[in-house]
Amino acid sequence: MSVVSRLRYYSSTTTILSAVSSSPLTSKQKSRSALHLLKTESNPERILEICRAASLTPDSHLDRRAFSLAVSKLSAAGHLAGIRRLLDDLKTRPDLGNERFLSHAIVLYGQANMLDHALRTFTHDLAPPRSVKTLNSLLFASLLAKNYKEVSRIYLQFPKTYSIQPDVDTYNTVVKAFAESGSSSSVYSVFAEMDRNSVRPNVSTLNNSLSGFYREEKFEEVGKVLKLMEEKYRVFPSVSTYNVRIQGLCKLKRSSEAKALLEGMVCGGRKPNSVSYSCLIHGFCKEGDLEEAKRLFRDMKRRGYLPDGECYFTLVHFLCRGGEFEAALEVARESMGKGWVPNFTTMKGLVNGLAGVDKVDEAKEVIKQIKEKFTEYGDKWDEIEAGLNQ
Repeated sequence: MSVVSRLRYYSSTTTILSAVSSSPLTSKQKSRSALHLLKTESNPERILEICRAASLTPDSHLDRRAFSLAVSKLSAAGHLAGIRRLLDDLKTRPDLGNERFLSHAIVLYGQANMLDHALRTFTHDLAPPRSVKTLNSLLFASLLAKNYKEVSRIYLQFPKTYSIQPDVDTYNTVVKAFAESGSSSSVYSVFAEMDRNSVRPNVSTLNNSLSGFYREEKFEEVGKVLKLMEEKYRVFPSVSTYNVRIQGLCKLKRSSEAKALLEGMVCGGRKPNSVSYSCLIHGFCKEGDLEEAKRLFRDMKRRGYLPDGECYFTLVHFLCRGGEFEAALEVARESMGKGWVPNFTTMKGLVNGLAGVDKVDEAKEVIKQIKEKFTEYGDKWDEIEAGLNQ
C-alpha cells in the first residue's frame, strides 16, 4: 500500500468510527463502535471499511462478535470475495500472523461455507507442527458449514497426517456432527476411540449424544447413554443436560413429558435455570397450550429465574397468534421496560390486534414507546398509527 493510499485509508477509517463518537477512541470503544455500525449496515464495502477501521483482533470477545457479524452479513449478501479480502488482509497484519488468529479465520470461513479456504488456511498458512487447537477449529468450521462428510474425513485422516493427538473437544465436535446428521448411533465408535486414546468424556460429550438421540426419537438410547456415562465414566447429568433433554422433548411436541422431567429434577434436589423454563414455555406455545405457557412464565419469575429477551419475544408472538392481545401487551410492556423490543412483525401484530379489540389508545402508546427507542421503521409506524384513527 502506497503512502498516499495509507493516508487516505486512515482518514476514511477515522471518519467511519467518528460517526459514533467525535473524540479519540480507545481500542474497546472502537470495537463497540464497529459492532454498533455493523448491526445496521448492509453495504458490503462499508462493512469491510468498518472492520478495517476498528483494527479488530480475535483476542477480544467484542471483536469476535464483530467479525462473526460482518462475515454473516457478507455471506448473506453473497459477497464471498469480500470475506476473502477481509481475512486475507488481516493475515498480513504483523500482530495477527499467529495461530490464534488463523484458527479464528478458519472458523469464520466455515461460518461462510467457504471450507476450501478454511482447509487452505490450515494446510498452507499455519506453520508446522499444527496443534490440536487448529484441528478443532477446522472440524468446527466443517460443522458450521454442515458438511458432515468433511467432519468425518478430517477426523479420520488429519490426526495421522499431521501427527496430532485429538483431545476431548475434538471428539465432542465429531459427536455433535453425528448427532446433527442423523447418525447418532455412530457416537459409540467415538467413545471407543476415546477409550483407546485415554481421553475421558465430559458433560458436553453426554449432551451432544443425547441431543442426537432425541432428534432421532431413539429414547432407549437416551437411557443407555445416561447409564454408560454415569457407570463407566462417572459423568453425571448437569443442568445443561436436563435442558438438552427438555428441549429435545419439546421439539418433538412432548412438552408435558419435558415438564415432568423438570419436576423430577426439582424433586431430586436439582435446580433448573431460566433456560429450562424458556424451553418449556416455547414448547407449550408451539403446541397451542398458552395457559400452561403463561403459568410457567409466572412460576419462573416467582422462583427468581429471569426470563431473557427471547423468552419474552416467544410469549408475545404466540399470545398474539392466539388472539390474547391484552395478555401479550402485558408481557410486551414488561419486556420493553427491560429494553427488549420484539421484532417489527410481532409488534405490528400486537398493535393491530389491540386496535381490533377496541384498545386503540393502548396500541398508540405501544407505537409511541417503540418510536422513542428506535428510529428504524419510523415511517411504517406513522402509517400504522394513521390507520388506527380511521
